[in-house]
Amino acid sequence: MSTLGSLGEAFRHITEGRRSIRAFKSDPVPVSVIEDIFLNAGRAPSNCNTQPWFAHVVTGDKLEKLRQELPEKFIAGDMAADYPYEGKYQGVYRDRQYASATALYEALHIPREQKDQRQAWFLNNYRFFGAPAVCFFTMPSQFGLREACDLGMFAQSVMLGMTANGLGSCPQTALGFMANAIKPQLGLGDDQMLLWGLSFGYPDWKDPANQVCTDRASLGSLLTMHQ
Repeated sequence: MSTLGSLGEAFRHITEGRRSIRAFKSDPVPVSVIEDIFLNAGRAPSNCNTQPWFAHVVTGDKLEKLRQELPEKFIAGDMAADYPYEGKYQGVYRDRQYASATALYEALHIPREQKDQRQAWFLNNYRFFGAPAVCFFTMPSQFGLREACDLGMFAQSVMLGMTANGLGSCPQTALGFMANAIKPQLGLGDDQMLLWGLSFGYPDWKDPANQVCTDRASLGSLLTMHQ
């Protein structure tokens, strides 16, 4: 196989291997591995090479403090995001949203009518699913949709880099709802906008939550060739 063919196979293997991990081992991720992943992800493209992103990785005592505080604030309704969010989908997008939730809770054996159990499990979002590290992605507050797209490309590069290094990750919009609690802990002011968080570490493959693999749209539904 040619070098290009080998690289193509490696890329396919990495993209197919990336999934949202919702249970982690407690083993810490070496700082050198984290730095290497984010250094390489920094090659992501951005409009006019503005690179409008910041990554705040939290571990250790500060992470444990957030792990304790965030569920309590969520239960109390003490939440505030840096951006408007409605989260209402229609049509096929709603179907995919429901199918994703159904696959997860079926794997966890929590039926739809057990709303209290589902809510209790949802709180694991704010415990970072037991991950030994979390990254909070921010961008300068004066920026908007274009720069958020740039940050998304950077974050995808981070997640693929983690997969290539044997790590798992879970991108969490839910963490963006807690900007009022997270930003003060990180010493961040109004000059940065918190978009979301990414729990990461070594996956616990024995946990049923990590057996979920959601469907993907067919190539024909997402790709149109114009000639």
